[in-house]
Formats: sequence, C-alpha cells, structure tokens
Amino acid sequence: MSPINKTIGILLVWCWATPWGMAQSPMTDYPIQPIDFTRVQMTEGFWRSRLDTVSEVTIPYAFQKCEETGRINNFIYAGGLKEGKFRGEFGFDDSDVYKIIEGASYSLMLKDNPPMEAYLDTLVYYMGAAQEDDGYLYTAWTLKANEYADMTCCSYDPAGKFVGSRMSHELYNAGHMYEAAVAHYRATGKKDFLNIAIKNADLIYQLCVVEGKEFYPGHQEIELGLVKLYRATGNDQYLTLAKLFLDRRGKGLRQYENEGDHLGTYALYSQDHAPVTEQEEAVGHAVRAAYMYASMADIAAIMEDEAYLAAIDKIWNNVVGKKLYITGGLGAGNGIEGFDDNYVLPNDAYAETCAAIANVYWNHRMFLLHGESKYIDVLERSLYNNLISGLSMQGDKFFYPNPLAFNGETMFNQGANCRSAWFDCSCCPSNLSRFMPSIGGYVYAVQDENLYVNLFMNNAAAIDFRDAKFSLRQTTSYPWEGTITLAVDHDQPIQANLMIRIPGWTVNDPVPSDLYRFTEPSTQKTLIKVNGKAFPFELENGYAVIPGNWKKGDQVEVQFPMEIRALVSHEKVQANQGKIAIQRGPIVFCAEGIDNSGHAGDIHLDKKTPLQAEYRAGLLEGITVLKGKGWVKSPDEPIQVQLIPYYAWNHRDISPMAVWLPAN
Repeated sequence: MSPINKTIGILLVWCWATPWGMAQSPMTDYPIQPIDFTRVQMTEGFWRSRLDTVSEVTIPYAFQKCEETGRINNFIYAGGLKEGKFRGEFGFDDSDVYKIIEGASYSLMLKDNPPMEAYLDTLVYYMGAAQEDDGYLYTAWTLKANEYADMTCCSYDPAGKFVGSRMSHELYNAGHMYEAAVAHYRATGKKDFLNIAIKNADLIYQLCVVEGKEFYPGHQEIELGLVKLYRATGNDQYLTLAKLFLDRRGKGLRQYENEGDHLGTYALYSQDHAPVTEQEEAVGHAVRAAYMYASMADIAAIMEDEAYLAAIDKIWNNVVGKKLYITGGLGAGNGIEGFDDNYVLPNDAYAETCAAIANVYWNHRMFLLHGESKYIDVLERSLYNNLISGLSMQGDKFFYPNPLAFNGETMFNQGANCRSAWFDCSCCPSNLSRFMPSIGGYVYAVQDENLYVNLFMNNAAAIDFRDAKFSLRQTTSYPWEGTITLAVDHDQPIQANLMIRIPGWTVNDPVPSDLYRFTEPSTQKTLIKVNGKAFPFELENGYAVIPGNWKKGDQVEVQFPMEIRALVSHEKVQANQGKIAIQRGPIVFCAEGIDNSGHAGDIHLDKKTPLQAEYRAGLLEGITVLKGKGWVKSPDEPIQVQLIPYYAWNHRDISPMAVWLPAN
C-alpha cells in the first residue's frame, strides 16, 4: 500500500492543523503526523535562547523596520485612513508584514504578550481597511504605485488583477497572508484576519475557477497558504485552487519562446518549463522551487496523487545527489538566486536564507510521507548551518546569501559589513521571524504505535498519542555533546515504539547520496541505554526502534559519537577539488581570519593531523571550537588553526572566511 493511502483523519496537533473552534470534515492526510510546536516547550540552552531572542528582539525589530520603511503605512494609505503614496521598490513588501505577523502569532501561542496582541489587532484593522470591496488586497496596485514609483518589479498591468506582469507577486503575497491569518486565528481566536484571507481567496477562486481566467503565480507560495486555509476551514475549493495553480505550470516555455526568449530563461527560473509531474531536476529560483516542492508534497498526501509523489521523489534525489551545499544550502547562482547545473557548487554560493527555510519545509514533508530519517538528516544539516547563519545572535542583523567563502571585502549586495540591519528586499528577516518560533514542531511525530524523535534539543513535550497523553522530557547539550536523555513523565503506562533517529553522520553517511563523503570511516557506534541497561537496537529506515510499555520514571539515554570528521566532495564538484571540510556532530565548521592571523581560504590542513574540540562558554554565546596545526605557505611553516561553527561567522571584525580548505 502506498504511504499516502494509509492514514485518514483530522490533524488536530500541528501547526498546519485545524484551528480550535472551526469545523472540518475528515480528510486524507500525511501518514505520519507531526506534533504541534505548542505542545513542545523548549526549556533551556541552544534553542531556548534563540527563541527568546526572536520573540524579544527580532520580531519587534522587524515590525519597527516595516514602520520605518513604509510597509505599514502602505496599508494605511491603501485603506484611505491617511493620505499618502506607496513607498518601496517591490509590491511584495506587503508579504514581509504578513510573515512577521505569522511569527508574532506563533510567539503568542508560546507566551502571552498583550501589547503584541494589541499591535497585531491594529495591523489587522489596517489590512481590513486596505482590502477592496471584492476582496482584492495588494497595496502597490491599489495605490497605483507604477504611476509615480520607480519599482524594480510589480508594476500594475491595465489588463486587470492577477493577469499582468509575471513578476507581480500578487498571489505570492496572498499566500503569506493566508498563512499569517490562520496563525493569527489560532493564537487569538479572532476571525477578523481570517475573514480577510477567506474573502481574498474566494475572489481568486471566482476569477480563476468559476470565470476560467488562466493566470497562475510567478513566485510559488500561495499553494502552501491555500492548503493551510483548507485545513482551517474545511473548504475544499482552496485545495482545488492550490492544485490547479500547480497543474497550470509548464506552459511557460512555449509562451516565452513566442516572446523571443528562445532559451526559456524565465520559464526555467520560475519552474514553468514543464508540467510539475514531468520535472526531474531542480532548476531556477531556489526559494520558488522548494516552496513548490513542499506544496506538491501537500497535494500528494491530501489528494493521494501518485504522480506528484513520484515527481518530488526524483527532484529530491537530484538535489541531494548533485545540488546541495555541505551546509544544507540551496542555490548556487547569484544572478537567479537559484540552482545551477548538476555539481556546480561554487563556494561564493548564494544559498539564500529563505531557501534554507524552504528546504526545511520540504524535507519535513518528505519525512511525513515516507518515514525515513534521511529527510530529517537533510533538514538538520540545513537547520544548524545555513538557516541559523542567516540570523545574528543578537537578533537584529541578517544574512540574505550565505556563501561558503568570503574574501574579507565584499559579499554580493551586502558589501563589506556582510550582516545587514535590513534589506530593500527583506524576505529573509521576515521569514526568520516566522520560522524560528515554530521550531518545536519538527522535533516529534507519531504514526500508529510509533513515536518519532527527530531532533535533539532541550524540551518538555505533551504528545497526544493514541487517545492518551505521552509526556516526554528531553535533556541534552546537543549540538556540542552527543548525549540525549529522554525521561517519561506520565503515570499511566503507554505502549509505544520510540523511534529515535540515528543521524547519517554517525553511520558514515554525511548526506544520503555520494555528493559528500567522510575521508575516513568511523568505527564508533551509537549507544543506547534503557533504564540504565544497554539496549541492542536495530535500525528501521534510519531509526532505532525501542518498544516499551512506558511510564513515569522510565528513561532512555542515547550517546552519539561526536568525532571530528573531514569530508570531501564528489569529484565532479570542481570548486572543492583538493579541499576538505570539517564537521563535528551536525555542525559544519569554518576558518575565519580573525582567529587565524588573517588567513582563511589559504589555510592548509593535513587530513591525518588531528584537531581537538574545546567548548568556549565565553565566545560567541558559547560554542565548540576546533584547534590544530595547519600551514599557509609550506608544511615547514605551521600555524595554529582555530575553526568555529559556520553559523557563527561574521559576528566580530570583518575578516576572510572559508568552509572548504586545501588539504595535504
């Protein structure tokens, strides 16, 4: 039986789930169901500190920037509450406000914040005022910005709403609005924003389905929002519309050739070169692509579409086997913010922060479909390296691209300062604002008698499990140390299989392909104890299966080997020939000039010269550093080398950085 035909039911314990108080009919869904982030309380350490920073610093700061840059005023002006003109270069600036509202709503679900809730009420009022009578909401066009603004894109087409320029982003904005509205309803129980989203979606359905207008989005995102709106309301016309938008892709190549673009450049850029079910290689803009693949997974699960499932399986294999950075990043090319040819992975990578977030979304859905740990392996690699690199430890500076090498002078459009306080196109800061508060939703999942433990972070979870409450507390110093303790905290015994992910890097598989490999195999093994006694586990789809009748006081201890490992790339990755990268646990390390007498990419390491790990509590909010000998010009002139986690670079003085280093 196909995995997507296996489970029928209503998801009630998930960030995609039905908001409380709204009726919904039973639906086919993912065979594995994730545990909602609101049921997973981060207790201390690595992730708790980051959640606090995002809630207390990043989200208020991002709203402040939206006020300073006119993003909030655009809604006020479009609603006629004050007189004014659209301010900004991009019509999709509205989406930044939506994404930050989504993140703020998630934060409200974790901790009451009456002033923030009141602020959201005000923003929703502005949006209600800006919405046109038929449900249309896109401030740049309501304010006729193209008549006076020099906009980089998104100018209004007199042909009408949604049918103009393929860069308009009207539907992209709408998708983020839907996601934010569902989150706001879940957080507050208030329906005013949800009703705005419904009115807008009903307009698009009327135009696109009832009246037969053939538009579809340039930048994918509305498909994800429509699925969430479907889950929230039970109205299957939103699901129908999401699939219709996906099915309409693939006509672009012929259209663009008629316009003189014989290479179909834009068609490839926007994944419009072939029907989605016929695509086998990841091409074009990486964020658009990964959002599309994630939404295809939703359709595959809910509508039992085998063709969609087969397509994303092939594309996933292409990405993981030929187009994935060692940091989990997607998108080699600066010019298109996207994928290059197979094995073309230059170290001045674009690897956009938004693409890393989309990569997490996609791989999480792939796990929910297939139940294999390899998808969480890729998710974790992106999460601990490329994704959190995008947010400074202080919470108010950001990376847009995340290169694996930096010359100490300039980095794309960010200049010598690298981390920026904001961007004209600020999709990444707003995306981080919405992603980070929901991190707990990726830790656990359930299916039948199986309770999956996917990520390792300090938390206390209250899991709805087969008509019972499975209470579990996880304690760990991961990612710096490899010991994880799971303590059961419910009184009534519950029969369950604990499915503990054994990361690929512990079994000599840094990624689930031959794109990267360790230079030397390891003989160290993961150890598991149950109530103090060694447990000889077997692996099932990458998970240690530990059956038991679990009750309060039961404890499972997992010990992962935390070796320092050198990696090499597939020989076809020309950028990394003769070079190695260093990994310990899930963390990829880099050399930064400030630690190495100004040197980074010219530091040579010997594969056989051991590095030593040292935890430095006072450095960069507490990190493990790696120390050892290397050289710059000759082995006869050694230098002491210090490597830091990749995500932590560029928090001190500006200096060169490199992940891949020449090797002896």
